[in-house]
Amino acid sequence: MRLTMRFAAFALVALAAAPRPASAIPAFARKYGVSCALCHAPVPRLTAFGEKFAANGFEMMPGEPPRDTINTGDPLLRLQNTLPLAVRMDLYAAAFSNPKPGQSQADLQTPWVIKLLSGGQVADHISYYAYFLMTERGEVAGLEDAYLQFTDVGHTGLSFIVGQFQVSDPIFKRELRLSYEDYQQFRVRVGEATPDLTYDRGVMALYSPWEGADWSVSVVNGRGLDPATAERQYDPDTPKNVALRLSQKFGPVRVGGLGYHGVERSAGVDNTIDVYGPDASLEMGSFGVVNAQFLRRVDTDPFYGSCSAATPCPGGATAPFGTTVDAAFAEATVWPNGPTSRLYFTGSYNWVYSGRPVVSLRLGEQSTAPGYLSKYNAVSAGAHYWFRRNMRVMGELGYDFQREQGRIIAGTVLAF
Repeated sequence: MRLTMRFAAFALVALAAAPRPASAIPAFARKYGVSCALCHAPVPRLTAFGEKFAANGFEMMPGEPPRDTINTGDPLLRLQNTLPLAVRMDLYAAAFSNPKPGQSQADLQTPWVIKLLSGGQVADHISYYAYFLMTERGEVAGLEDAYLQFTDVGHTGLSFIVGQFQVSDPIFKRELRLSYEDYQQFRVRVGEATPDLTYDRGVMALYSPWEGADWSVSVVNGRGLDPATAERQYDPDTPKNVALRLSQKFGPVRVGGLGYHGVERSAGVDNTIDVYGPDASLEMGSFGVVNAQFLRRVDTDPFYGSCSAATPCPGGATAPFGTTVDAAFAEATVWPNGPTSRLYFTGSYNWVYSGRPVVSLRLGEQSTAPGYLSKYNAVSAGAHYWFRRNMRVMGELGYDFQREQGRIIAGTVLAF
């Protein structure tokens, strides 16, 4: 524990601000009087300018003169004329081959997601971003991203994100993907362990020490977005989890690596969690981009000593055991008519393997009782058309090799 906290403290002091792409919203287009195309191509994928705008704390330049604010006569108070709000809505129709028990062959997912988004400046170099999921798969999901961003602190280049964010954000941003199929390597949970690489609460520090280099370190609870306990604490155990991400760009290629370490305690038993692996991105000029990643996750006791002859764990285990889960991901985004094209194509491949049924991807796993997977293997291919600057229509074909099931998705994503 002392070693982990010392590492975290050192990393937080040593790091400074690397660009952190985050979702821009139409409220920013209204504020600056520009097209959504300045930051998105197409919605919600960010352009290079959009990435820089987000890294600047949702300003064209950090510390720029305030605009659209009320003149209160108080230099210590910045109030915007109106509260910046925007809405994102995702609507789909889905069809499945070989439907499973409890599954229909066709489904109208209209709407699938509705988000209420807000973001802006609180003061020079201090901004906020948050969105509330008014519906996600038919339920009110609540807050996901919700954080303060401190940009270029003391003109050192150091930036901090404090609040709720995705641990995987410095690598590939799930909220900005074009595909319906998710980035499953980040969603892997093992046994009864809570941590994964999606949403968590904590602090992230970012730094770009030289041209083309991006570093980040996160210190998080490791409990996801679980509600507070009866003791009014988000994290019922003392150890905090640490994620370190390093990457370097060489011409059109960016290579990086992730290391994640955490300890989770339940029923007096510790489960040590380590996740590590490389990733790479290849920019194909004006034609497209390819992303790929491999991750290995090792848990020492993901069922917290609960496996016994009286209560066997998945796979029939009657004694505590450790696990190793491998996950690989590849994604291609192609714009045949250049980066300003209105037509885009996507393709993705997801592979997860554990060797025994211990994995949850939060996909309604039911192929292996009591709801764990030993492997996941799926491909998808999609076409996306930029119908309006704030509206994208899409179609996607997918196939799950384990369930021997095909999927057809048609839908639209719009923001206003």
